[in-house]
Amino acid sequence: MAATLTITPATARRFLALRHYLAPPRSLPVGREGILAVFEQFGSIQFDPLEVAGRNHDLVLLARVPDYRRELADALLYDERVLYETYNKGLSLVPTADLPWFRITWDLNRAAKDGGVFDEHAELVQELLERIRADGHLSSTDIAPREAIDWYWRPTNQVRAILEALAQAGILGIARREGNRRIYDLVERLFPADLLAERPPEPEQYRFKLLTRYRAHGLLGTGGQAEVWLGTGPGGTFRGERRAELLEAGEIVPVTVDGLRGERHVVTAELSLLERAEREVAAGDPPGGTTPGAAFLAPLDPLVWDRGFLRSLYGFDYLWEVYVPAAKRRWGYYVLPLLFGDSFVGRIEPRIDRKAGVLRVVGLWWEDGFDPLATDGFIEAFAAALDVHRRFGGVERVRLPKTAQSRAIAAEVRERIG
Repeated sequence: MAATLTITPATARRFLALRHYLAPPRSLPVGREGILAVFEQFGSIQFDPLEVAGRNHDLVLLARVPDYRRELADALLYDERVLYETYNKGLSLVPTADLPWFRITWDLNRAAKDGGVFDEHAELVQELLERIRADGHLSSTDIAPREAIDWYWRPTNQVRAILEALAQAGILGIARREGNRRIYDLVERLFPADLLAERPPEPEQYRFKLLTRYRAHGLLGTGGQAEVWLGTGPGGTFRGERRAELLEAGEIVPVTVDGLRGERHVVTAELSLLERAEREVAAGDPPGGTTPGAAFLAPLDPLVWDRGFLRSLYGFDYLWEVYVPAAKRRWGYYVLPLLFGDSFVGRIEPRIDRKAGVLRVVGLWWEDGFDPLATDGFIEAFAAALDVHRRFGGVERVRLPKTAQSRAIAAEVRERIG
């Protein structure tokens, strides 16, 4: 096992900006090549269907891939099928080539449902599978609704629930989405037979899934909130054994950050990038050696997974408040972290209003001590990020909040993007 490395907080921040393709943002190749580079780096990207400012995976990619459009990821998912939907840290998009390493997710769901919902609704299960075998793709709206059953957050139409359960168990897959409507088909029609037949040993699958967490974040530790480790095995002891195997195999290297508690880990293949970050910081160079850029990060972007680490390393407090009652929110409904260079400088709540043709920024919150108008290069970078989001949303105008400071910012932005 490699010796523990020690780095400064400034090096940690620079390294994370570099390895997240945010120094500068939107610097990857355009289109398919850039999207697949992100998946190669992160292993998976969380999926969330809410589309206030863009779906979560769209926002992750928009921050990194120039001229990104949602149709590009949809084509990789539903036409080429080089990506697919499964559960990693929550519902995620994963390279189809990695399907064997995620079989455990299907297998555990299948085992649980065979003695539960599939037995309780055996006739409907058989009816749906026979219909799909005979007629092909099927969604819950293609069959008359049945009586609702208890299902996760609330009672749900039986047809929709059973189709979802069959997909969770790896019997069906998502052939495509039309808005939030899922169209299902048999997995054997969607994925190559050799991938479906391959079954690595369970401990190896869990080790692979654990490694995807370190690949996605870049500097994860061993603790933090439980949601970071969802799906990586039954408990902390088991996960610790898999982590020890990754260390022994030389896949990850232990790192400590000066002044921060606990040991963290870097993927071994990124040690050269860590050295580059150290050199840049020592030389006083800007992130990536170029003019800093601004990016609006997705609420489930891997960089913001570990909220305690965000507070410790950046002094930045972030919580996605979409499920927090309005009266209890500190910021807003769908607020995104705002990164400039290798620092978090604020929060922004953009909403795409296609009917009115406007990207509405309904809230801006700057970090204490940060002056957007007095910070060299920020307004240019902020205007560019707004324009990227405007074009992604397919709208013509940008509207900022009607506060004195925001009016001054808006005037500067208009000079740059109209």
